[in-house]
Amino acid sequence: MKIDSLKKHITGFWTHTILILVSLISVFPFIWLISTSLKGNAENIFAYPPQIIPTDFTWANYSGVWKRVNFMGYFFNSMIVAAGTVLLNLILSAMAGYPLARMEFKGKKITFFAILATIMIPFQAIMLPVYLITLKLQLVDSVNNIAGFIGLIMPFAVSAFGIFLMRQAFLGIPKEMEEAAIIDGCSVFQVFWKVLLPMVKPSLAVLAIFTFIGSWGEFLWPSIVLTKEAMYTLPVGVNNLQGMFSSNWRFIAAGSILSTIPILIFFLAMQRYFISGENEGAVK
Repeated sequence: MKIDSLKKHITGFWTHTILILVSLISVFPFIWLISTSLKGNAENIFAYPPQIIPTDFTWANYSGVWKRVNFMGYFFNSMIVAAGTVLLNLILSAMAGYPLARMEFKGKKITFFAILATIMIPFQAIMLPVYLITLKLQLVDSVNNIAGFIGLIMPFAVSAFGIFLMRQAFLGIPKEMEEAAIIDGCSVFQVFWKVLLPMVKPSLAVLAIFTFIGSWGEFLWPSIVLTKEAMYTLPVGVNNLQGMFSSNWRFIAAGSILSTIPILIFFLAMQRYFISGENEGAVK
């Protein structure tokens, strides 16, 4: 027994050691980014080995990036796009996942597998036709700002991953809940909205977090569609700090750190739903 216990302790020690090392390797780029954003001009940010603790500590890079670009304007643009994308994904993914999980209709399996197949197609492969459709529909910022926001949001308004996630969440709910609601006189929409949807709040939170992170960090599509600097989102605006012949990497690092703060706040705000019960609100 002592030998088995010793083996378990040794295995646990090496497992935790490997996990800690992998975590440090994963976090190191972010730590280096923070360190770069706090270094003054007198310090070499490309020194080898890297100097993590700044010797020329300064907050001037954060105030500098705030003054050099319209940071608050970029922030509000990103908030509008991210909020619209998250809201549409939650509504459309839930409405698509519900019939795929709880209803029977002809071609159900084919439809579901066809949706899943789109996961294998990267956005870059369909970007050109999507761009041409966006231009034809005049959903670009050259028409007006509202059209520009719609053009940024609509290509990402729903995803196959979101539909799959919500379908799996609805499949995990006992059918007795739905049957009891129907006996009480609920319509199909009332069953969906008042009974089943409150029970999948954890899955909705997961989808909201993934969608927000993806939308907030999206760079390629906004950089192609947007033409007005006033419509830039944060990733495009921060990239604007990079000049043609020179780049202030300290400002870029500071801007990148400021850009991650809303993601952390959103994750912390939604985190409590991960541990909430799936049956929360089902009897309300």
